[in-house]
Amino acid sequence: MPNRTRRVAVTSPQTRLAHSRGRARGRWRVPRLDPGNAERAAALYHAQRAQGLVGLALTTALLLGLPLVFTAWPELDGVRLLGVPLSWLMLAVLPYPVMALLAHWQLRRAERVERR
Repeated sequence: MPNRTRRVAVTSPQTRLAHSRGRARGRWRVPRLDPGNAERAAALYHAQRAQGLVGLALTTALLLGLPLVFTAWPELDGVRLLGVPLSWLMLAVLPYPVMALLAHWQLRRAERVERR
């Protein structure tokens, strides 16, 4: 197994409030990172957020683009595959594998940023 760096959970200050409401025992303390690790965590957060927005935009384009495709090419309703209109198949089947591929792609990109 290759030598891996230890992962540290970076949480919002609001997490402390959520944990304190749900716990009866002692106070929960937000872990403090040393300045070097805090800067790296912030850089990771910003890089992964920017990449996540790209993935979100592609998913939105897929889901909002399908109705636009159906509007632009209404003849897709006339094309039948196994007795089912092609537009229905595109709507019912196409988004799920594409979203799974987008999720896999996004995960790999996020892990690549962490390894840098």
